Amino acid sequence: MMRAPRRIAVALCVLASLLLASKPSQGQAALLLEEPYGFFGTLNPTGHTAIYFARICAAGPTKLRRCEPGEMGSVISRYSDVAHHDWVVIPLIPYLYSAEDISEVPDRVNQETVHRLRNQYHEAHLLVLGKDVRRGDFWHGGWTQLVGVSYERRMYAFRFDTTEEQDDALIERMNKDKNRSHFELFFNNCADFSRKVMNQYFPKSFRRSLFPDAGMTTPKQITFKLVRYAKKHPELHLEVYEIPQVPGYRRMSRNNKSIAESLITTGYALPIALLNPYVAGGLFADYVMHGRYRLIPKNPEKLMPDDLAVLTVSGAEKENALTASEQVHSVAAAHAVVDVPAEAAADSGLKEIVAAHE
Repeated sequence: MMRAPRRIAVALCVLASLLLASKPSQGQAALLLEEPYGFFGTLNPTGHTAIYFARICAAGPTKLRRCEPGEMGSVISRYSDVAHHDWVVIPLIPYLYSAEDISEVPDRVNQETVHRLRNQYHEAHLLVLGKDVRRGDFWHGGWTQLVGVSYERRMYAFRFDTTEEQDDALIERMNKDKNRSHFELFFNNCADFSRKVMNQYFPKSFRRSLFPDAGMTTPKQITFKLVRYAKKHPELHLEVYEIPQVPGYRRMSRNNKSIAESLITTGYALPIALLNPYVAGGLFADYVMHGRYRLIPKNPEKLMPDDLAVLTVSGAEKENALTASEQVHSVAAAHAVVDVPAEAAADSGLKEIVAAHE
């Protein structure tokens, strides 16, 4: 017969699981801060930004839908020269690695491997964009921007919680709007797209700034504003992860910079200095006083391909699982349960939550 203390511990484990299961499922998203790379990244060191959604999936490259159980979500961003579309959505694993299964992701790549993986995915899923969509080259973007991003650069995922109502509203709005490109490098770029999406989730919180970006929107600026907003709203459960660049294909990417930093370190903002030296002077002063802020925490957790499932678990679910597990641990330890180790009981709730999303 089961001893009373053990019965109590097991009952609490079951109760914790039921309580967690009964809570409404939280959505989650991540702002992806993607580093600049190559020669263009030297000229324009601001980098790129995209948004990952764990509960929003692709019904084709230009349509959104709710994810089915077992799917890992998708990445949405604005690009130039992709069949005149304003935005494109790609499932998470192909976006990062041009592969449809994590088991197909190589540890190291060369140019031939990258081209092969991208071509395979293009032929299987991206021909619906049209046969005349350019591949992309040194001067112009193309469909190669959409897949295998981790072969080009390192990125940081700033993961935050959303509600399902917010996700559904975004799906409805983006599917209803005309998906026609108005891309412009200075005032309608990828960061402007992220700014508009973030404002739908957190209204009037993401605006352009004269300093340090001369009225433009940059990936670093949008990320900074998310971090600042999350400090005032801990219910977002903001967490930062590093998604490393896969070695072998390119030199390692470089840190993202604001316009003020670019003015100091590159020739990217020289036109600003020529057109308005007063603005240029203000940018320089702003950089000296405020421009070297830190966005990335020291030694953030690195997410290798096998670890990406952590992005699908919301901070609220993790917090609830840990709270329930701590209660189980306390009761189990108090009753000195031998058959059910306290450590195992404490971990059970969180493990169940993570396993349910894998």
